[in-house]
Amino acid sequence: MPVGPVIAYHSPGQSPPPESLVAFVSQQGYRLTTVTSAEEVLALVNRTHPALIVLDGAGGLDGALGLCRALKGDPFTAIVPVLIWDEAASLPVTGRVFEAGADECFSQTMTEEEKTLRIRMIIRRAERDVSVHPTTRLPGTVQIERDIASRLATGELFGVCYADIDHFKEFNDRYSYNHGDRVILLLSRILRDVVKTHAPTGFIGHIGGDDFIFNVPIDRYDVCCREIIGIFDTLAPFQYSPEDRKAEFFWGRDRRGQLHRIPLMSLSIGVVTNVHRSFTHTAQISELATEMKAYAKSKEGSLYVVDRRRSDRGLSFEPAGDPAQPEEQES
Repeated sequence: MPVGPVIAYHSPGQSPPPESLVAFVSQQGYRLTTVTSAEEVLALVNRTHPALIVLDGAGGLDGALGLCRALKGDPFTAIVPVLIWDEAASLPVTGRVFEAGADECFSQTMTEEEKTLRIRMIIRRAERDVSVHPTTRLPGTVQIERDIASRLATGELFGVCYADIDHFKEFNDRYSYNHGDRVILLLSRILRDVVKTHAPTGFIGHIGGDDFIFNVPIDRYDVCCREIIGIFDTLAPFQYSPEDRKAEFFWGRDRRGQLHRIPLMSLSIGVVTNVHRSFTHTAQISELATEMKAYAKSKEGSLYVVDRRRSDRGLSFEPAGDPAQPEEQES
């Protein structure tokens, strides 16, 4: 049985998947899953990262286009490529399909070979352009920069939140990279669930390792940070052995071979907003977010810190005040 990435198929009219799609999936080692409702498609994409969503246009074009708009209008799901499959598609129909945000439209004029080649290219293009992280399937730095730039362009007031796990390297060294990847995946799911719940227009990206960015409207960062920290602090101890969990630390060696007490993992979040500063470039925000994250990590335990310093001359890369002045919030 194929165990490769998932291609999800949905027909508003409950039509079976096209034979050529079934053949492609079998030949290329993908897994084909048929999803019966639009709500289930949205739930699937929000919980996992399918390689492709195929929507049956012939079985209900309006329903397929509506679902496509919903997928492409959400920052969480827009990165998944969508193919509208309508054997009777005419030029006006094709225009409506692309206006809805679909990545591709198949019609009866295409040969089976062309369809196969186009499916391959859709998936390859998505993997190349989105640059998702292989463990979390979250967008990488390119998409993070695009999201911040888009928010700056609209004049939205928002917060950029840089999350990092404390003592992750020591955990990774003690329990292996396999367990470390499990912790990274756990945090990514916490971020997705919390941000999706409290900030539907928010965005989550994975810089790499245990570093994440989430961007949310200005009135949402507080509740998101608090809940993320609370859930992480609840679940993180269960990633350790019963002995380490009970002791709330373990002994680990540094690069010089010296023994140190290593606390259980905690979470630090540095928050930068555009309330008191005028940013003209995403690099200005990323530098301040890195500074705030480093300040948060200098404190013990899980907490988030918010940069509330002002810059009357526009943003300078020099700290506009004592870095120890940002507001701190513990879990």
